[in-house]
Amino acid sequence: MEEIAGDLAEALRHRGPDDGGVWFDPAAGIALSHRRLSILDLSPLGRQPMASACGRYVMVFNGEIYNHGPLRGELGRSGHRFRGGSDTETMLAAFVEWGVEEAVLRFRTRSIGACRSWGPAAC
Repeated sequence: MEEIAGDLAEALRHRGPDDGGVWFDPAAGIALSHRRLSILDLSPLGRQPMASACGRYVMVFNGEIYNHGPLRGELGRSGHRFRGGSDTETMLAAFVEWGVEEAVLRFRTRSIGACRSWGPAAC
């Protein structure tokens, strides 16, 4: 499955030429793959699939959270520490802090894109 996910990502290289990655959980039988066109965080710290700091959530995201700066500030004041500057990392911290549903409500009208996340364990 991991190889298939990698092949699928490779087929999209032209849509995301800057970076790519694969995450695979053999126990759950789930794989996530991603190709990246770097816009907000040009560093390797924006690489996807990306895991939350506590490891509960893993996700791929294609789009932009327009209000991720103010949300990141709020999350920072709540104790979250960020490694990079991507809105994907902000989204993951929001999932941990507020839960997926509340987090989506906080950025649903101020974003565009699609994401897929997996979060089987508790933080």
